[in-house]
Amino acid sequence: MFNPWPFVWADLRQSLAGTLAVVVLVALAVGLGVAVSAQERALRQGSARAADAFDLIIGARGSETQLVLSTVYLQPAAIELIPGRLLAELERRPDVTYAAPIGFGDNWRGHAIVGSTPAFVTRGGRMAPAEGRVFERLQEVVVGADVPLQVGDRFEPSHGQLEMDDEEDHHGFTLAVVGRLARQGNPWDKAILVPIEAVWWVHSLPLGHQVDEARLWPQGPGGEPDLDVVPVGPPWDEAELPGVPAIAVKPATFAAAYGLRSAFRSNERGTIAVFPAEVLVQLYARLGDVRDLVAVISVLTQVLVIGAVLLAVLASLSHRRRLIGVMRALGASRAFVFSAIWLSVALMLTGGALLGLLVGWASAFAVSALFEQRTSIALPVALGLPELWLVAGIVVIGLVLAILPAALAYRSRVADALRA
Repeated sequence: MFNPWPFVWADLRQSLAGTLAVVVLVALAVGLGVAVSAQERALRQGSARAADAFDLIIGARGSETQLVLSTVYLQPAAIELIPGRLLAELERRPDVTYAAPIGFGDNWRGHAIVGSTPAFVTRGGRMAPAEGRVFERLQEVVVGADVPLQVGDRFEPSHGQLEMDDEEDHHGFTLAVVGRLARQGNPWDKAILVPIEAVWWVHSLPLGHQVDEARLWPQGPGGEPDLDVVPVGPPWDEAELPGVPAIAVKPATFAAAYGLRSAFRSNERGTIAVFPAEVLVQLYARLGDVRDLVAVISVLTQVLVIGAVLLAVLASLSHRRRLIGVMRALGASRAFVFSAIWLSVALMLTGGALLGLLVGWASAFAVSALFEQRTSIALPVALGLPELWLVAGIVVIGLVLAILPAALAYRSRVADALRA
């Protein structure tokens, strides 16, 4: 007997239920480690990609994390306003490509309505809408890719950032969809972008421009206003600017970005200026602590599972001693017995590890899909070298540890095995 494979396959088929249980147990343990590693990397990449459009954010003094969460990821929160004059100041600076106010306050069927400028929508002219055009009048809007509105549709916004059962519509104030953005894989896909002047108008705030009252109210103060006479976007009239929650700034150069951050991170101004990437690094550090803890738990689980598998194999050897003795009496060499036992254990551990790679990827993909559904942040799940190294390490460890039961079978004597 020189080929142990027929014996190995027959042995595995005979104990099919036990074999499958071992493979599934190993797969679940390995899948946990793979899922944690792949999901954590996807979360980093997806959240960083969502912040690409924001080079520098200026807001009122307070939590930098909350400012980024509210501005970049559109998480509703009460944010203090910064003086509108800062917007005019930023627009006048030669080291600023554009400075766009970000204004919140209303929604349509749960989709946040965010006020800003045409420059912000087009990223300074670098990104055109996938359909239609950018808003040019106060009552025109551009919708994200996942907003169920078509170009040409009209609707009335509702008061408040979240959809509520008792919400009130801004009756008489109708918005028209004139454009749709391409999919970006971030929360802005579910947002509706309007001129910041529209947000100010529905909340009875100054409009940021000197407007001829006679032209705005052609029928008198009690009649219908002609909102088409209200300019959209800069230049601003500093005396007519209300406060804004945040300002998204596109610096002209890399050096200008740090100069602006230093200038507007000021107690005198009462503002903070943050690079979203830096805030994300802090969040990743906190996330890394949790990831490390889960990774340790995953490794311990894998060690326990492999140990349990080996104990089960060692226990099963006592029931196979007679079979091993018969094989030896029929001429099977010690090397044959060693190879057969080693291959049986190695196949179960290797099969479980490879199945765990698939289970981990599928789990990470499912979690990412659920996360994207809830947050609109696309998480690019893919298996990388860390996951492959993890599975390879488990396989190698399993192959080495499989030597233990194989060595015990190798050392057994024919006479003792036949008497078992």
